[in-house]
Amino acid sequence: MSQVLKKMGVFGGAFDPPHNAHIALAQTALAELELDVLHVIPTGQAWHKARTLSAPSHRLAMTRLAFADLPGVVVDDREIKRAGPTFTIDTLQALQAENPSAQLYLLMGGDQFAAFEKWHQWREIMKIAIICIAARARFDWAEGQFNALKQPEKRVLVLPMPPMAVSATQIRQLISGGLGENQVIADLIPRQVASYIAQHQLYQISKAT
Repeated sequence: MSQVLKKMGVFGGAFDPPHNAHIALAQTALAELELDVLHVIPTGQAWHKARTLSAPSHRLAMTRLAFADLPGVVVDDREIKRAGPTFTIDTLQALQAENPSAQLYLLMGGDQFAAFEKWHQWREIMKIAIICIAARARFDWAEGQFNALKQPEKRVLVLPMPPMAVSATQIRQLISGGLGENQVIADLIPRQVASYIAQHQLYQISKAT
């Protein structure tokens, strides 16, 4: 008989590229929430992003490399395979249907949660999953930015992890500016991801933002 999952984490994102803060959040969630499994899910067609993402095959490959050594993580390609815009509610409903006995935990950064009420069917998301927030460096937690916290569900947790001043935007800008081999980059992303980026010459155009 297969193991019945009790706690399932869900960590979605563009992962363009995945970086050390992503890995730190996954490690913290696995330990603090005592997750049985954490699904790391690269987004497919991101409806909320103005820029064009890197090819799904590259983002999936980099994500697999980044999380390969982290026990308990499953890199899930369902959103990349799904046609049309990617909505978190669809992924959560699918995972819940596949694992009806599991409690879902949705991981996100504080900046994402500040815009949470703009997400497609965000109230339904809160019914399905407990929201787990990680604060990012220099993020303003001022009262009034988190109206979703006032919802009666009270299904929001803050993960106790130190903020890390790193973002995928910053990494793309550094690489496009010719710093792909710089030690700064090596300190921001896993070595195997840096090698993949160099091999495939990703983020080389000066327009990267």
